[in-house]
Amino acid sequence: MRRIPHPRTCVFQWLVLLSSLLTISPQAAAFPLKHHTHPSSGPQIIAYVFSRDRLIEPGEITARKLTRINYAFALIRDGRIVTESPVDAPNLTALAALRQENPSLQVLISVGGWLGSGGFSDMAAGRESRVRFIDSVIGFLSQYRLDGLDIDWEYPAQAGAGNRFRPEDKRNYTLLLMELRQRFKREQRKMGRPLLLSVAAGASPDFLSHTEMRRVAHSVDTVNLMAYDYYEPGDEKTTGNHAPLYTDPDDPEQVSADASIRAFEDAGVPARKIVLGVPFYGHVWGKVTPTNRGLFQPGSPVPHAFARYRDIVANMLNHGYTRYWDTFASVPYLYSTEKSQFVSYEDPESLALKCAYVQHHRLGGIMFWEYGGDASGALLDTIHRAFYGSKEISEGGQ
Repeated sequence: MRRIPHPRTCVFQWLVLLSSLLTISPQAAAFPLKHHTHPSSGPQIIAYVFSRDRLIEPGEITARKLTRINYAFALIRDGRIVTESPVDAPNLTALAALRQENPSLQVLISVGGWLGSGGFSDMAAGRESRVRFIDSVIGFLSQYRLDGLDIDWEYPAQAGAGNRFRPEDKRNYTLLLMELRQRFKREQRKMGRPLLLSVAAGASPDFLSHTEMRRVAHSVDTVNLMAYDYYEPGDEKTTGNHAPLYTDPDDPEQVSADASIRAFEDAGVPARKIVLGVPFYGHVWGKVTPTNRGLFQPGSPVPHAFARYRDIVANMLNHGYTRYWDTFASVPYLYSTEKSQFVSYEDPESLALKCAYVQHHRLGGIMFWEYGGDASGALLDTIHRAFYGSKEISEGGQ
């Protein structure tokens, strides 16, 4: 929001990338890994695991390269937290068992999501209904041996996917999180383990104007900033970088993760509590002219406008789609002349630069949506290598 990188920053970015590929980023050298005696004191690597109504297979999750898993999603029904699918209970049991592979791993339940946030406004509207919800959360965490709760309310005091909302959500969001924290402090003494509380936060100015993030920050352990979907087919009729690190001066919307992070800091969220969200997927526009290789050009949705990273690599990259690099935004994109399609996505090069940014600005870590987007593990490996080198997180990163 206040900084647009000069072209000469690309020299620095290439040096960062080269260093990260060989060992760790230059910024990491400024904060040696030997100080990361435990994952809670080092950068967080948080994976959202979205099972899509299927059982998680043995060996599917590489727990030793994660500090935290947020399982998505639980719902709010009759004011209480409940599972959404019959596979949720066995999946949560399977995820909790991953602590045998990585004793430091923390497993949280994420409640809400874009389509599942309809129950928040009514639940948070009164003290009694909030207590009922919080009581159910404590029972849920105890039943499944979980380490905390992630609130993914999309969005307080705003319309989202047709969900009910009211102006009072702004204050009630703060109260809900404050009361959850107070209850967690009491319950964690009984459980003998810390209970974490996080939120998934929209990266737009609208989210900040409809919340009290300075107060919220006092109650939560991390603010998982969803710094992606800045451009989406269908919502925007112009192509763009859906997860830019910096703001491209030619970007009509003037958006980026850097701008959002600075805005959240200005709103009172400490840098150490901001976790940068990154996508393991891309967006596809069709009917895009070759001008500027498709970037910031008119476009329209295609039947499969959402593409996982693994599918982009397998079916698009070097398969009729040419990769380009936005020097200002520090992200890649693809363009197919034959199909007139533009693809915005994340790859190891852009992700290494984001990890360097996290370390340089002393942010809380990286969060990604979602684990199943990259079966090869290339993106997770990039994050793990940048933050912890060749050491496993369960070894403390020393």
